[in-house]
Amino acid sequence: MQPSAPPFDERLTAPRSWWFIAFGVGVACALMLLPLGTLPLLAGLAGGTVAAALLVSGYGSARIRVVTGALVAGDARIPLSALGEPEVLDADEARAWRTHKADARAFMLLRGYVETAVRVEVTDPDDPTPYVYLSTRDPQGLAAALSAVPTV
Repeated sequence: MQPSAPPFDERLTAPRSWWFIAFGVGVACALMLLPLGTLPLLAGLAGGTVAAALLVSGYGSARIRVVTGALVAGDARIPLSALGEPEVLDADEARAWRTHKADARAFMLLRGYVETAVRVEVTDPDDPTPYVYLSTRDPQGLAAALSAVPTV
């Protein structure tokens, strides 16, 4: 029997334009090495592009998953029993919670290129974290998954 798929699984990939910028970094490295000849130019193009692409890929590799009994956001694993009801945030409200409404003690997995988010209160009295803020392209789906999964 196969294990069931998680009810929510999202990877916060970087926008397509960032990949073009990574290639542009490679071109810039190549142009810096142009006076040294063809081989250094090609090495600069390849090395600069690969280095920039690794940075873009690493930043865009954050995942949000809801699995039985836990919310996994980036490197954090939070039991659902420690979380309250999720609040779906539109673009304006998400921006407010990233800026002037933000609490320094909150756990935030945010990506500036993702406009919408979900905020979930932390109900564990022993945890000083007031809430969890998660950037997501599917806030309704994440909120539904957080509400639907049994907290075991």
